[in-house]
Amino acid sequence: MTIEHRIRFIAGTAILASLALAHWVSPYFLWLTAFVGANLLQSSITKWCLMEDILRALGYR
Repeated sequence: MTIEHRIRFIAGTAILASLALAHWVSPYFLWLTAFVGANLLQSSITKWCLMEDILRALGYR
């Protein structure tokens, strides 16, 4: 699995988890959904992604 696929997996999991938590726990978890969406938008514009740097630091190639 490439880093790009891992990033998409992590982002998708975070979005689905935050939506479930917002439904069953607290609507404030929607802020996590907004944060992930904003991060995806920012990374598409700047070509820099913090999660990519984190995964590379952990040894994923």
